[in-house]
Amino acid sequence: MLDDLILGMAGAGGDGVVSAGESLLSAASSEGYHALMTKSFGSQIRGGESSCRVRLSTKKVLNPGGALDVMVALNWDDFFKFGAELPLSVDTVLIYEEKAGPPPETLKARGVVPTEVVPVAIAELTKKSAGTDKAKTSVVLGLLSGWFGIPSEAIGRGLKKKFGSKGEGLLEANEKALASGIEYARAHPLRTPHVISKPKGPPGSKMLCDGNDMCAAGALFAGVKFFGGYPITPSTEVMQTLTREIWKYGGTVLQCEDEISGIGATVGASFAGRKSMTATSGPGMDLKTEILGLATIAELPLVILNVQRGGPSTGLPTKPEQGDLYQAAFSGHGDVLRPVLAPTDVEDTFKTTVDAFNIAEQYQTPVIILSDQEIAQRKEAVDLIDTSRMEIIERRAPTEAELAEKPYARFALTESGISPISHPGMRGGTYLAAGIEHNEKGDPTSGGTMHAKMNEKRFRKLEPLKQRTDLFELSGNPKAPLALLAWGSTAGVAREAFQLATAQGHDVKLLVPYLLYPIAEQVYAGFFESVKHGLLVELSHQGQLYRMLRMFIDVPKGLKSFCRSGANPFQPAELVARLVELKGLPS
Repeated sequence: MLDDLILGMAGAGGDGVVSAGESLLSAASSEGYHALMTKSFGSQIRGGESSCRVRLSTKKVLNPGGALDVMVALNWDDFFKFGAELPLSVDTVLIYEEKAGPPPETLKARGVVPTEVVPVAIAELTKKSAGTDKAKTSVVLGLLSGWFGIPSEAIGRGLKKKFGSKGEGLLEANEKALASGIEYARAHPLRTPHVISKPKGPPGSKMLCDGNDMCAAGALFAGVKFFGGYPITPSTEVMQTLTREIWKYGGTVLQCEDEISGIGATVGASFAGRKSMTATSGPGMDLKTEILGLATIAELPLVILNVQRGGPSTGLPTKPEQGDLYQAAFSGHGDVLRPVLAPTDVEDTFKTTVDAFNIAEQYQTPVIILSDQEIAQRKEAVDLIDTSRMEIIERRAPTEAELAEKPYARFALTESGISPISHPGMRGGTYLAAGIEHNEKGDPTSGGTMHAKMNEKRFRKLEPLKQRTDLFELSGNPKAPLALLAWGSTAGVAREAFQLATAQGHDVKLLVPYLLYPIAEQVYAGFFESVKHGLLVELSHQGQLYRMLRMFIDVPKGLKSFCRSGANPFQPAELVARLVELKGLPS
């Protein structure tokens, strides 16, 4: 029996591969399994290749996993388009559509040929059982249920939920296709059994959602009242969810004509006293940069979600990458400092979003959340979130005494750097908010002395943020000589690699930052004190966090950047192998 099962599927657009993965995920999570699904598409508007990978486990799932235990290829051309996203091993059970023909020589060129390769006449089974060729993936679900022990009853419930209201005969056809797949699997057993163990959790104990769902939910919990945005892959679902839900909480969504007006409206709503946010991806962030500078100098709270995708330019719109860190931290003229946070999975996207709103409100600053396509669009079965201990912070309003000053000093040079912020309609709180430098009252100035004071104020107020150790996850022996560091979606791979390395007897520790910028010098210095060798793992060509750390602190000579471009995911075992290699090097 297996405690962990990783399945992949690939086919053409319209084959229903992703839909089948979602049905599988829903069935498993309803039975109490920990489960995670990533999906990947070509960048075509219609058609093209599509794939998914589903990981089921009796214990917490940290990432999509390494080599597949099971791969279903409905045709070879589309399968090969996914490269490293669907890695095989000699132990993979490779199931393919018989009419597609045997695995081509190209498979051997990838360096791994599975020992168990199973042709199945999926299209023929579908036509024979369902009377249509539109239920192929239901046959596939039946094969997976019969061969790998995924509960057929739960899959059946999923089919009823999906097809029950979609026309007479459609549900019945898919149920027949499911049954034919199960029957075929039982009549043709695999050479080596691959049955997954029963889950430890009770049925119905998990919540199924993706990172964009969680971001929207976190924003609502934090009190967002305005969203201004423009659709862009892969962040659009945040706007869609808020469009459906925000009005229930007294809020508003404005779908704007472009990215620039989206952030312009968001800044205006914040000036009006409303908690505000926008969401985009890399190309949209390019366009939002100028008005982001306006929010910085006007000291207005707002949250910007950037769901990273492969770049530059249009790049890889449907693939994850971690290449926008420089953009988030440095894209702006003049001396600007804005906090950058990054969630590491679907579940913690909720808390990271709440943290972003709290930081924005407390420090009166734009805050950028760097999610990525994997986190945003992958679905996870997660535990219900306990919000009872989460604090909600509001911006500092002026006191009656401060409003009584004539004129009101909106940008007062306080000890903390945080000054009272009013909103239109507040008696005595009128002030000028503009993109030009100003004095304490908001009056325009071109004087170097006042400009220096305001720059110092805007930087000084964020110093306490760098001391927040709760925005960093540390695991392992604090004095360990080996280290792993990772952020964003790559952190899940590093967590599993840390567990593997520890189980193998290596003295290693792990650091996962949720706060990426400003750089928390003391946190990193303390972590690096004992480090002789280590890896900082990033899904970008340059390894941007590694280079940023070297700008601000003394990075140990033995800490190496391990980075690669997007759509080429890391595997836990390869991180462990790299660590072992480093361990053998002289200090």
